Amino acid sequence: MPELLMEIEEEDVVPDRRALITGASGLLGRAVYKEFKDSNWHVLGCGYSRARPRFERLNLLDPTAVRSLIQDFKPHVIIHCAAERRPDIVENQPESASMLNVGASENLAKEAAKIGAFMIYISSDYVFDGRDPPYSEDSIPNPLNTYGKTKLEGERAVLRNNEGAAVLRVPVLYGAVEKIEESAVTIMFDKVQFSNKSANMEHLQQRFPTYVKDVAVVCLQLVEKKLQDPSLRGIFHWSGNEQMTKYEIACAMADAFNLPSSHLRPITDEPVGATLRPMNPRLNCSKLEMMGIGQRTPFRVGIRESLWPFLVDKRWRQTVFH
Repeated sequence: MPELLMEIEEEDVVPDRRALITGASGLLGRAVYKEFKDSNWHVLGCGYSRARPRFERLNLLDPTAVRSLIQDFKPHVIIHCAAERRPDIVENQPESASMLNVGASENLAKEAAKIGAFMIYISSDYVFDGRDPPYSEDSIPNPLNTYGKTKLEGERAVLRNNEGAAVLRVPVLYGAVEKIEESAVTIMFDKVQFSNKSANMEHLQQRFPTYVKDVAVVCLQLVEKKLQDPSLRGIFHWSGNEQMTKYEIACAMADAFNLPSSHLRPITDEPVGATLRPMNPRLNCSKLEMMGIGQRTPFRVGIRESLWPFLVDKRWRQTVFH
């Protein structure tokens, strides 16, 4: 019986629907990989430092290796999730970040164009300065930091070298993390949990935490739409619609897990010496919504799914489930 099941599963994978996911070992990449796999695509995920054993190890800065992999696998779709996405790291290492965020993206776009693959480049709300939200796809970008600049340059390089490609701008992401510092959202959980110590939380810049599962669904829906309408291309926005500061995110986490939040202190001073970040880079997502594309998981639901394994006091299980 198990052998029969295996045969059926293999038959369900349609070999003429091949998807290549870069950064498949990362937070978003894992979700995108799973979404395509669950939809019976033949998926190849590649990563670098965390690739093996699950994914193909690929150095995106090696054009020969990239060309070889793409020529061998011949994907119909490339979802480019790999990036250096930590603004403070990019600020301190601009050259290496630019090589990945711009150079590798440009090369991928060229290789995708050669074989006629549809490429989706994952970009960021940080291409905007956050002074005049909400931002539509044709709003004028004005990044405040080097990370935003590299993502904008990456967008332009992709669209210049692959006219059928798409850019998907998303805000700060969270999801099923391998360690809590993997996301700028989930990293706050320790401060929330350890209520014996007061914690200062920034309460100024507006954020729109977005669940990676939702972004993965949007990627798949965009691809399915492209298969129906080959003229689909250009820039798209997707975002969660709950607006929160870091302080409000921390309070929402506490609420989701029935934890105290009185030790969390809202700080409304401008952060000193930190990398500049936009005040409110809210994305207008109506373009995708009007196409019938999109999914939004309530933050409270998504954050519970994501952080349950990191909950120190498991007595919460009894209060919620019994």
